[in-house]
Amino acid sequence: MSDRGKKIFLGLSIAVPFLLYCVYYYGGMIKNAPYKFSEFQGITFRYGKMGTENEYNSQKGTYRYLNEQNKIILEKVHLSKNDLLYIHRKASDLGFWNFPEKMLPEDNSGNHFYIEMIYKRKVKKIFFSSEWSENPKIADATKQFITTVQKTINDAESSRKYQQ
Repeated sequence: MSDRGKKIFLGLSIAVPFLLYCVYYYGGMIKNAPYKFSEFQGITFRYGKMGTENEYNSQKGTYRYLNEQNKIILEKVHLSKNDLLYIHRKASDLGFWNFPEKMLPEDNSGNHFYIEMIYKRKVKKIFFSSEWSENPKIADATKQFITTVQKTINDAESSRKYQQ
């Protein structure tokens, strides 16, 4: 066998098994991922001071909030599949699945946020206070995710009002 043939044989005997192993290992991980968009059913989002919480539920399409005159407004706001996909991907990008469930200060101060992402096999919930400061990186990522969810809901509400 020539020198060139030996190098090709050596390269293939290392590269091919490595590639097959990668496909087997990572294929199983992706297939069994606990939070897949194909299993995503909806999101529940509550925010505000304790006792005056605003709430959005994407499964029912209900949005309840207090306006400037402290009157409760009930509206039907449905998020499109693209909106839900955007929220799901933003959660993945920010590492939402690894956030602790409770991020509340001891004095329970500040605005409170509750986010529940519902999947067929799992549910991920977090409780967050704007005053929580134990881990600044997680707090910033959570605030960024909350802003994304609020903006998506407000955009859907605005487009619904515009269409009427």
